[in-house]
Amino acid sequence: MGFYQPCPGKPIYSIGRPAFDKVEIRLPERKTFTIIAKNNTKTNKYIKNVTLNGQPLTTPFFEHTDIATGGIMEITMSDKPTKWGKNN
Repeated sequence: MGFYQPCPGKPIYSIGRPAFDKVEIRLPERKTFTIIAKNNTKTNKYIKNVTLNGQPLTTPFFEHTDIATGGIMEITMSDKPTKWGKNN
């Protein structure tokens, strides 16, 4: 999906390269959390930028509450290394 939990038991996820172009997590109360990977190809293996509900993320982490409340994460991929998520 493009994220993983680096430390079991902590409600924080690290963003990485997504394997799918779109994933939808169905939540209670008819909410959804959708991950959309733009320009997701074999050669575009670097993250260019990430937005969560339209707001830019500058760090490669987000919290479980972001998933639980529902919304959209958009991950734009690039074929060149970027500075996104570094030194934050």
